[in-house]
Amino acid sequence: MRLVVVGSGPSGVHFAETALERGHEVVMLDVGRERPAAVAPDVPFDRIAETLADPVRYLLGERFEGVILPSAGKEYYGLPPSKGYVLDEPAGVAADGFHPLFSFARGGLAEAWTGGVYPFNDEELREFPIRAADLAPCYDEVARRIGISGEADDLARFWPLHEHLLPPLRLDAHSAHLAARYRARAGALNAAGVWLGRSRIATLTEERDGRRPCAYLGRCLWGCPHDALYTPSVTLTKLLPHSRFRYVPDAPVTHFTYDADRRITGVAVQGGGRPEVPEARAPDGVVLAAGALASARIYLESRWRGAGERVTLTGLMDNQQVLVPFITLGMLGSAPNAEPAYQYHQVCVGLAGKDPAHYVHGQITTLKTAMVHPVIQSLPLDLRSATAVFRLLRSALGIANVNLHDTRRETCTASFEPGAEGGGASGTLRLRYAGPPDDAEQIATAVRRMKAALRRLGCLVPPGMTHVRPKGASVHYAGLLPMGRSGAPLTATADCRSTDFANLWLADGITFPFLPAKNVTFTLMANAVRVARTL
Repeated sequence: MRLVVVGSGPSGVHFAETALERGHEVVMLDVGRERPAAVAPDVPFDRIAETLADPVRYLLGERFEGVILPSAGKEYYGLPPSKGYVLDEPAGVAADGFHPLFSFARGGLAEAWTGGVYPFNDEELREFPIRAADLAPCYDEVARRIGISGEADDLARFWPLHEHLLPPLRLDAHSAHLAARYRARAGALNAAGVWLGRSRIATLTEERDGRRPCAYLGRCLWGCPHDALYTPSVTLTKLLPHSRFRYVPDAPVTHFTYDADRRITGVAVQGGGRPEVPEARAPDGVVLAAGALASARIYLESRWRGAGERVTLTGLMDNQQVLVPFITLGMLGSAPNAEPAYQYHQVCVGLAGKDPAHYVHGQITTLKTAMVHPVIQSLPLDLRSATAVFRLLRSALGIANVNLHDTRRETCTASFEPGAEGGGASGTLRLRYAGPPDDAEQIATAVRRMKAALRRLGCLVPPGMTHVRPKGASVHYAGLLPMGRSGAPLTATADCRSTDFANLWLADGITFPFLPAKNVTFTLMANAVRVARTL
């Protein structure tokens, strides 16, 4: 088969790799903004300022875009200038109750992920037409390809084990302290439905395919210069020399064309009313893997252009995230790490729910190498006092990123509004999101339980600093064309083939009918492998 894959994110590249392994031809259409070259790749973060000729430009940006100014939003961290290529705010998007993020980067939004990989279990797949056993060999395959470090511990009750698990990363002192506190109090914590263990992270602890293992440079947020922390562009780079693969950047897809039998006949890119890429004409199959929101727009605009249909997709989902800053009392006064450490989360807290599918996931990030102004400015003190207090607290500071599950609801929608004839813009993707009726109660309960768990671990949670992130901030978008067995319109089959178009597959989160409280990227990759294997 000759397949046109739209998007180079985690779903797109792993679908493509599997399709190539099975003998298919793949043309990948992408916008494809490239990340900048790594700067001083062997220099740790604490020496970068003395190494570079222009450290201000690297650390704060050419226009100081890396500076996070005080605001009511209270976001505790943002992307540095080196990750500025990842996020975009495209024209033609209107949102109500939702703050969507988009990416036109090679590798998509996962170029800025924190590497957490957590398989779904059977309870979390209850609404899916597949079971954990269907995904298990695909999780194994993705783990083999990308490299995942971790260990079998108490959190395995929530995250099924998979093959090819590398030894875990070296814990920083603060994370090690929390792990030791947990072991000493595990009985009481477990009785309260609380478990702690190591994060499973897509970061190498052994060399693999030319990628070096983590060198603990403390530059994860800025972009790992050795690709130890996996991003989808790593897989794309591996696929580029393949004889049956063609990558076409600078090709923003607007819609696909189809005939009277609803069979796709081509894919159009921005700037023309018909396909501009020869290989995009008359494909055997088209695979939308541009991310749930971008794929939804392409689908909706295609139906409008092809038949004048204005349909509304329902069931938009995203994980609610809450940031809970804390101070570990046993770390007060400790000297900061003598050397940079792995910058992202290394331990997680799992809170069991009454319904096993409603597990609450907490990633614990201890403050190590980082730009600290967002932390200082959030303290309820003047700058001089806040800076002095911060020096005392630095080694004891951490943030729990609490994730909640989400369900499909009719009130959460995506629709397409055509632009004015001859007006330039093709139209507007309109997103509407409304939380569940018990939204505030769910958030309050999860935060209360996380704070109680942190106290049992010897941590103090400062009052008034918990931050409920806006809906859409977690970028775990899903649910608009859910997979199922009904064959109803505006859905997909168990193999993620569209029920409305004979040769259209949907390989990203748009097909997920339920969203567990976990980072979805590992499951996006595994499901894309599964779908490609069914062709």
